[in-house]
Amino acid sequence: MHTTPGWLPTISNFLIALLVGVVLGSVVQTQINLAALQGMGVELPMMLRLETTLKDIITFAPIYTALFAVGFLLSQFAAVLMSRWLGGRFLALLCMSVAALGLLVTFEVVNVFAPMPTLVAATREVPGLMAILVSAAVAGWLHALLRRRALNARRPRGFSGFVLVLSVSGLATAAPGITSTAQAQEAPTETQPYDIKTLAGDLEHPWSLAFLPDGRMLVTERPGRLRLLSAEGETLVASLDGVPDVYASGQSGLFDVLLSPQFEENQQLYLSYTCGSAEANHTCLATGTLAENSLENVSEIFRVQPAKQGDAHYGGRMVWLQDDTLILTLGDGFDYREQAQNLSNHIGTIVRLNGDGSVPDDNPFVDRDDVRPEIYSYGHRNPQGLVFDEANQRLIAHEHGPRGGDEINIIEAGANYGWPIATGGLDYTGARVTPFNEYPGTVSPLFEWTPSIAPSGLALYSGELFPEWQGDLLVGALVNKEVRRVRLSSDGREAEDVEGLFGELEERIRDVRVGPEGAVYLLTDSPDGRVVRVTPRASER
Repeated sequence: MHTTPGWLPTISNFLIALLVGVVLGSVVQTQINLAALQGMGVELPMMLRLETTLKDIITFAPIYTALFAVGFLLSQFAAVLMSRWLGGRFLALLCMSVAALGLLVTFEVVNVFAPMPTLVAATREVPGLMAILVSAAVAGWLHALLRRRALNARRPRGFSGFVLVLSVSGLATAAPGITSTAQAQEAPTETQPYDIKTLAGDLEHPWSLAFLPDGRMLVTERPGRLRLLSAEGETLVASLDGVPDVYASGQSGLFDVLLSPQFEENQQLYLSYTCGSAEANHTCLATGTLAENSLENVSEIFRVQPAKQGDAHYGGRMVWLQDDTLILTLGDGFDYREQAQNLSNHIGTIVRLNGDGSVPDDNPFVDRDDVRPEIYSYGHRNPQGLVFDEANQRLIAHEHGPRGGDEINIIEAGANYGWPIATGGLDYTGARVTPFNEYPGTVSPLFEWTPSIAPSGLALYSGELFPEWQGDLLVGALVNKEVRRVRLSSDGREAEDVEGLFGELEERIRDVRVGPEGAVYLLTDSPDGRVVRVTPRASER
């Protein structure tokens, strides 16, 4: 006949083991993240390590509790049943092994359904995954030990299940402390001085727009289509032939389209896209000649090295500098964030190329054998907004932070923009990517949004239809479902988030463009996306 402890000690013992597992898991993931920083040469004094560890217990542990608790409950219930079936033997071994297995299964399930490749950063590589699974096994061992004690005791030993329930539930509901460094101002409530008109619909995740000299428009759709529209938005060609094959999954696919500076003479255009497969893919750049219904003479001229797995963070924006060299932004691949500080590859960089894909002679690292010569700047996470300000001769980019830390930067040749050594954002789990908001040798952002607005698409307004916006940046916002108008100082040292625009659309804004007539064009990001044109109200003209 098997004996079992009462309900109160059963619950108390489980909650104690759960709490220990959560704290141990939080400590392990913090140390793994800090070890990655230390591997990049970052100095981490002991007190800073301790402070970061304690902060993560507050901000990471609530989410980790939700991840850990369900698997731990099911695994421990199964372990106890199996031990009873075996006559009460092997309880500790069973509790340890199935606790680790339960957490592993939880990670696999979460990573399948989460929008990012790997939710808990410490588990990106095998050593970190094994370490955090060991912490779960320790919690399982503790649960077995406490259960054995309860079975051998004549009465419960003074643990209050009620107190523990309160403490764990308090931990699980603690809100991660994110301080807003740039609170976005609300859009004015009065009638807006503009009209919004849909030009084209039924677009599958449109990503970029380019205006042809005759007024027609090219629109990329992420699954791999390049659509040709009339100036009025009518579809002339639903999908031009000759577009390179793309790997379309998650955030990957066909990205930017950019006309050659000599387009009227050579009809040449450039496409950025994802090539490869789920196991090995790259951000790629190809050029081709626009014909009536197709692209001709298409050739790949640049490919990010090395290949990576996953389907997130590709960058993909392009712009021409005044000397006709081409700038292309490249993301960190999400799971490869430390590589943004590794100059021997292209991951997490901005590159500068000649029009044929070759390397300009005056690139900042062209004379170093240990650096990819195409690199223009580095330390970027996922830059998806890019513009060259001709009036002030400055290259401006924005990039996604994680939970906060979205940045606007003035890009200088050879500069390090900090990711992941310095950021104002937390990881999606609430963990600290780094303890540093700024770090010596890295460039701090000109402007930062926390909480995140998820910036995508960037235009510098230079038209005449909206004179009050002249010289301002228009920043698409996926999360906020609007466009932020940002004003930069003439010296490029200050920025002001002036207002939110077009929020009445209630749609994710993927791209922002200024048309040749001065109207603002927006691409909405959805399976049924559209092109909309913004012009002043008739009464305002």
